[in-house]
Amino acid sequence: MVSWFVTQKIGRSSKRRQWAFIPGFAHILMVLLLWCWILGGVAFPQSKNGGMTQEKALELAEEFGLDVGEVDEEIREILGLTRAEGVVVYAVIGATPADRAGIRVKAILTEVDGKEIRNLLDLGRALQAAMPTENFTVATFEPASPDDQGVGGGLNFHFVRIDKD
Repeated sequence: MVSWFVTQKIGRSSKRRQWAFIPGFAHILMVLLLWCWILGGVAFPQSKNGGMTQEKALELAEEFGLDVGEVDEEIREILGLTRAEGVVVYAVIGATPADRAGIRVKAILTEVDGKEIRNLLDLGRALQAAMPTENFTVATFEPASPDDQGVGGGLNFHFVRIDKD
C-alpha cells in the first residue's frame, strides 16, 4: 500500500513538473528563434544571397575571363533588348576559359550550367558552383547588330573547359 501511494504521488508530481516545464521551454525556444530571425535579416543580410556579394561575383567573372555588368535601361536601349534584365559582357579576357569557349562582347549571359542568370548575384553563385567542376555550359543571347550583315541575334550555348595545371 505504501509503495502504491509513493508511486502515485511521484507520478502526479512529475507530471505537474513536466507540464510546467514545457511552457517555459517553449518560451525560451520562441525567444531564441525570434533572435536568430532578427539577426539573420539584420546582422547577416548576405545570408539571403548564400554569402554572395556583387564584388565576389565580379571577381569570379574575372577569374572566368569576363568583365561584366548588370543590364540597366541604358544598355537595354543600346542593345535593343526588350527588358533590362541579365548580365552583359563588356570584355572577354584573352586565353581564359571564357575566351576559349567563344563568349563574345555584348553577349547577355542567360544561363550557367543550367542555372538561370538574372543579375550579378545569380552569375556569382552559378560560377562558384560550376567552375570547380571544370566542365560546364554557358548560354548567351547575342543581340543582332548592323555588323552582322542581316544575321539576327540568337541564343548560343558554349561548352567551357577549365584547364588545370
